[in-house]
Amino acid sequence: MSLVDGSSDSSADMKSRSPGPDEPEPPRKKRSTVPEPPEDREPLLPSAGDPAPEADPASAPPHKANHAPSSLPLRCCCPPAAGGSIARCCHGGAKMAALAYNLGKREINQHFSVRNAKLLALGAALLVSACHAVFWGLSSHGDDTCGYLISSGRFLGENVWQPYTCMMHKYKSSDATSCLRNQRVTFVGDSRIRQLFFAFVKILNPHVKEQGIKHENIPFEDDDHNIRVDFLWYPEVNGSMKQCFHTLIESPSSKPQIVVAGAATWSIKMNNGSAESLAQYKVNLTDVEPFLGKLADTSDVYWMLQDPVYEQLLADSRRMITNTRIDAYNEIAAAILNGTNRKSRSKIKIFSVSRLISEETIEQSLDGLHIPETSRDISAMILMNSYCNKILKPIDGSCCQPTPPLTLIQKLAACFFALSIGAYVAISVIQRNRHRKNKMCTDIESGEEKKPASVTPAASTLEVALFSFAKLGLIMAYFYFCDRANLYMKENKFYTHSSFFIPIIYILVLGVFYNESTKETKLLNRDQTDEWKGWMQLVILIYHVSGASSFLPVYMHVRVLVAAYLFQTGYGHFSYFWLKGDFGIYRISQVLFRLNFLVVILCIVMDRPYQFYYFVPLVTFWFMVIYGSMALWPQITQKKANANNIWYFGLVLKLGFLLLCIYVLSRAQDSFEKIFSLWPISKLFELNGEVYEWWFRWSLDRYAVFHGMLFAFIYLALQKYQVLFEGKGEPLFSTKVSNVLLFFSVVCFLTYSIWASSCKNKTECNEMHPSISVVQILAFVLIRNIPGYARSVYSSFFAWFGRISLELFICQYHIWLAADTKGILVLIPGNPMLNIIISTFIFVCVAHEISHITNDLAQIAVPKDMSALTKRLLCIASFFFILLFLAAVQH
Repeated sequence: MSLVDGSSDSSADMKSRSPGPDEPEPPRKKRSTVPEPPEDREPLLPSAGDPAPEADPASAPPHKANHAPSSLPLRCCCPPAAGGSIARCCHGGAKMAALAYNLGKREINQHFSVRNAKLLALGAALLVSACHAVFWGLSSHGDDTCGYLISSGRFLGENVWQPYTCMMHKYKSSDATSCLRNQRVTFVGDSRIRQLFFAFVKILNPHVKEQGIKHENIPFEDDDHNIRVDFLWYPEVNGSMKQCFHTLIESPSSKPQIVVAGAATWSIKMNNGSAESLAQYKVNLTDVEPFLGKLADTSDVYWMLQDPVYEQLLADSRRMITNTRIDAYNEIAAAILNGTNRKSRSKIKIFSVSRLISEETIEQSLDGLHIPETSRDISAMILMNSYCNKILKPIDGSCCQPTPPLTLIQKLAACFFALSIGAYVAISVIQRNRHRKNKMCTDIESGEEKKPASVTPAASTLEVALFSFAKLGLIMAYFYFCDRANLYMKENKFYTHSSFFIPIIYILVLGVFYNESTKETKLLNRDQTDEWKGWMQLVILIYHVSGASSFLPVYMHVRVLVAAYLFQTGYGHFSYFWLKGDFGIYRISQVLFRLNFLVVILCIVMDRPYQFYYFVPLVTFWFMVIYGSMALWPQITQKKANANNIWYFGLVLKLGFLLLCIYVLSRAQDSFEKIFSLWPISKLFELNGEVYEWWFRWSLDRYAVFHGMLFAFIYLALQKYQVLFEGKGEPLFSTKVSNVLLFFSVVCFLTYSIWASSCKNKTECNEMHPSISVVQILAFVLIRNIPGYARSVYSSFFAWFGRISLELFICQYHIWLAADTKGILVLIPGNPMLNIIISTFIFVCVAHEISHITNDLAQIAVPKDMSALTKRLLCIASFFFILLFLAAVQH
């Protein structure tokens, strides 16, 4: 069974594996005379591949449920003696405890199978979807996240604001000027509005200084982008402010696209907080409201509710400005602007979120009245998101963005999945009716009733395909609603050390707790590589969801994990081709199908380019490089080299030439980009019309696959010449050599970690990474394999996740994270811990199911019969040709 591409060995391959648990072990200290080939493994993508899928644990008999791969095995504190029962080693209470333990484990595994978990996940997804649909239906803002952006939210950390239901983009000068090109923005109000004006302008030009006469109008112009932003000094809601709005309405040439207004504190101060001033404020705002409403017909109009004050710091001349009076003025403003005139209520936007922000930060105010810099910067950024998100549509800014329209390809995909579901339901109904009619048959001659055979006929290829596509259609609908529709909420990531390291510690404890003996004790055996992929994938998932890329030491260590995946890819594929010599089209088709099936479907459903899921193109490319290196003349295999040692030298030359090609390409970025910009190759490697992203990903780990191939060659050569001790419990080398290598491995491992932790610049560290990442990878391999006891056990917890590592890596883009990995999916708002538990549970179950669907469809799409395989490949080629044509038509 493959660990990377997921292809399985033939029955002949199974004979070459090490003895099973019930077979006699080879004598200790005896070196193997014939090197056994490592199992056909695809180091990165185990699940992407076994042509023969494992049986669904739900279909296993109850007495075998504890062997289901879906259950995490537990170790008995008192294992039975070989060939004997528990009674031989356990006595009295210990015997009864062990028996109860095994019975309890069997009962748990019987009821908590993967099938039941998936049904529970389906129920949870439907329930959560229904709750969100009801929420949006009953919401006063409807499905418009803009209303929540300007009215509610919370602080994630210092100076980091999180709007309720959506993600806020952090605008830079280039983004803001692009959005506001040829636009006019007007701020009308008092000194607090003036503060907001300067904060807004600084997004456009960070070098602007707060200057000008305080109680006068202040203009700002950006001639390069034809942007004008004005502050108009009108500190009170009165006739002058009404005339100002009237002028803006009547002057088409100066009519702004955005109007931000607000005032109240001057009215409180000038009238000493009297009740008469409050009543007059109500009258004046009622007069102003029609003009605001008319202006809102053609512009975005925001009325700023008054922020609280910090009364302890107020000067004596401002003591009358209390939070109680401010609240009274805000209530009047909200009531009038959201009054009985429905049209005005729907157009004038009440900007109340600044009050929530200032409640947390007003103590930082210098005079108790004017809002601190943190508050006004956040409010200005919210204003920018409210207006510009629907124009620029940033990926990490979901607030105020409407659901994107379906493309032609998406509509066709929806029709295909709907037809698959309908066809499968129809066939199931027909089969059930036919089975019901034949349930009891009458023997005409004897007049006796006989029951038909109870064996259910095997499902046809058509039924399997329809069932798989029906399930996939429902899963893809969940993907779409999670990350393209506005059904579920999304939040920005926010990194803290605890959000990354506490989950890491937690999964490490679980991984150590669930441990098993390996089926074989060879270096990098299948159980161990599954474990390796599993814990690396879990660390990468935590890294993504916590936003740890902002912490450079963590970033550099995760880069090593990605390189380790590619290292395993080189190791596994090279070992397969070197030992088996299987360069047939069936092998290639199996690997490519399992690697790319899910990504191709997501490209269609989620309307994303192939390069967006960068890791699959990367692994696919390197698999073809390995295949080309080994399959092109002269084809050199271990069997051929054993017959004539000169072929070992030939393989070394091949590897050297491959290294040279990689080095030359890495030094010629322009040539690299020209090669991959050629049609139709460019359709695979372009992202946003450029191949730079592909260059960056390729160059960052360009030597990792080569290192894996070289390591596999050296390891198999050492195995052939009987240098290694791979018996159970034996150190890999002699005791002295093992101790020395183990010491240097630990030193190298720690040295790399110290260097990575001391990195100051990501660019410089990335330049060093391709050449030195192999140091920590090899150090880990040796630390993990030199001690015999370490090589003899593995974590079944990590290995379970390792078998679906490909699906986990890809699915996280849309149903665990959000906004194409830029944010976090929120299924349970207001409870981050419960949300991550529920979303993770559904996410893992979906990934596991997709793994099984891929395996089922691989048997149909890539048959072993060469004639049938040729026809399938022609159909697949036609499908991609049509896809390219439709993509060209819709763009």
